[in-house]
This record gives sequence, C-alpha cells and structure tokens, in this order.
Amino acid sequence: MSKEAATCTVSMTETEILEEIATIRNKLGEKVFILGHHYQRDNIIRFADKTGDSFGLSKYVAENVKSPYIIFCGVHFMAETADILTDDSKTVILPDLGAGCTRADMATLYQVEKCWNILQKASSEKIIPVTYVNSAAEIKAFCGRHGGTVCTSANAEKILKWALNQGDKALFLPDQHLGRNTGYKMGIPLEKMSVYDPIEENGGASLEEYANSRIILWQGFCSVHMNFLPQNVDQMRKKYPDINILVHPECTFETVEKSDYNGSTSRIIKLIEEAPAGSKWAIGTEQHLVDRLKNEYPDKFIVSLAPFECQCATMYRIDPEHLLRSLVSLDNGEVINQISVPESIAIDAKTALDKMLEIS
Repeated sequence: MSKEAATCTVSMTETEILEEIATIRNKLGEKVFILGHHYQRDNIIRFADKTGDSFGLSKYVAENVKSPYIIFCGVHFMAETADILTDDSKTVILPDLGAGCTRADMATLYQVEKCWNILQKASSEKIIPVTYVNSAAEIKAFCGRHGGTVCTSANAEKILKWALNQGDKALFLPDQHLGRNTGYKMGIPLEKMSVYDPIEENGGASLEEYANSRIILWQGFCSVHMNFLPQNVDQMRKKYPDINILVHPECTFETVEKSDYNGSTSRIIKLIEEAPAGSKWAIGTEQHLVDRLKNEYPDKFIVSLAPFECQCATMYRIDPEHLLRSLVSLDNGEVINQISVPESIAIDAKTALDKMLEIS
C-alpha cells in the first residue's frame, strides 16, 4: 500500500483493512510488537502479540520485547509508561494521538503542586504521594520527586500500606474511588479520608479536615466505571436472585459495597475463568471486556451490570484504520505518532515506577 493509500482507508471495506493489517504485520515480523489493552475491540485484540492491563503490558515489553518498534493499542498514559520503562532502542507508537484519558486529564502538574502546598500548610506530618498508573507522566514524576510511588488497581492496597508506613498521610490521585475503596478495605474509616477538588478554593475542604485525614483523595474518576450504580445492583439481583455481582474498584464506594466481589481487570478475568459452569455474573467494567468474557466462557451466564453499554470512548479511538496507518508508515520507513517522554520527566517518573516494582 502506498503512503497516499495509508492516509485514506475510506474506500476499503473492514475486511480489506483487516487483511491488509495481517499482510503488513507479517511482513514486518519481529521488527514490530503490538500491545493490546483488555478494553480494546476484538478486531484490534486479534493482532496483539500481548494483551493485558496498562502497567502489565508496559512491564512486559520492558523486560521481554526486543522489537525496535512497539505499537501500544491503548491510551496516551499507557504509551507514556511504556516509553519510560523501555530504553532508547525502542520506539513507542500510539495509533491515534486522540486516544487520551479523561481521568488522567483531571490532574495537572500545576494543580497537584498547588494541592501539595496547601497540604503542607495544613499539617507538618509527612505526606507520601501515590498516583494510580492511570495518570500523566508528569504526575508520576511528581510522586518520584517527593518520595512517593505509583500503584495499579491490583496492588493499590499493598502500595497504600507502604505509603502510610513511610509517612503519616497519603495523597492518592487521580481516582478518588479506587483510593476510597482501598483505604476502607484497609480499615481506614470514611471520615479519615477527605477529598481535594482542584476546581474549588483550597480544594473544597478546610485545612483542619486535611490535617485530620489519613488519606487525601483527589477528585477524579473513571467516566466508564462511574456508570455502574447501586440501583443497578439492586435491579440485577431482583432479576437474577442467584447472580454474582463483580465490579472494578474504580466504581463508587456504594456500588462496591453492594457487590459480591471487586477487583482489578486481571482479577475479574481470573474470577470468571475459575467460576463453575452455569454460574451467573453481572460485571461492572468496560463493555469490550465483558463481551469478550461472555464469548470466551459460554458455559457461564455473563452480562454487564449497567442496562446500557459502558465503553471507553477514548480507548475506542484505536481502530483498524489507525493500526493500519501505523504499520504502513513503518513499512515505508517512517514513524508516526511516536510517544516520547522528555528525559526531565522520565527520570523522576521511572523512580516512582521502580519504587512500585520494588514494593510489589
């Protein structure tokens, strides 16, 4: 395919696009390695050399992949993390630069530094910053500079325990729900967890409230997991009395408390994999993963917890057309949509990521 054709796939059918991807992917061979996040659509996952969650994929590619070009079918912060964890011999590509993350955008470096200054005024106690891996590289770098680290939904409890052993308080960003659900699971009462809202003056709380908190939660959230509501749980139980409710800890506290199980993407997959045939499950997470589990385990009854499809709109921007353009460009000796984190940010961000690996 010519460069001109690569920029316009409108005249091609989906079948033709998928066939062309397979052809060029085969031609490039070990020169390229494709990562596919669990939330991607099936016609992207089919081409992935490795599937997984955001950090698991980045860690895997840093430790195992020799290919000089890595195409990350995910969103921007994921590609950033892969770039931070790999050496200069690797080039990380995001098929569509518009594939961002609204939650990651809810915490800017300016806002976090302002919050940090307010918290320092509120208390002389030592605060350890912890950021969810679903955050921008500069936020990870902030945590690295201030003795903090990064967490995933799978190790959030272990990381928060470490943070509270290292200091008196933890600043958890940018997902308030993961922080609250994890803190409560650790035995920290809700009244010992305050919320900092960057839009409100002084974060929307008093200095006394911050001083009395063990965990300060950033006012951020996942736009997908916010859709799973407590009433959805009630409705599902009424419809299917013997159903198991399984949700991601990015859901609200009330939804998680009403569920039977909650856990990271990898835990959700494992629970379904190990569940007995004939069991019933309502899952509160991104629709593509729910549909994939439904197809992979037809011996189990699996539905989405929400009455409508909850898709990650930004993740969905990675489509076959964009993947094809990335591959064609590489075949033509060009790189488009490279993700390269400046060294001044990458050094501190890697410090935070390495700390997480050390703790885990």
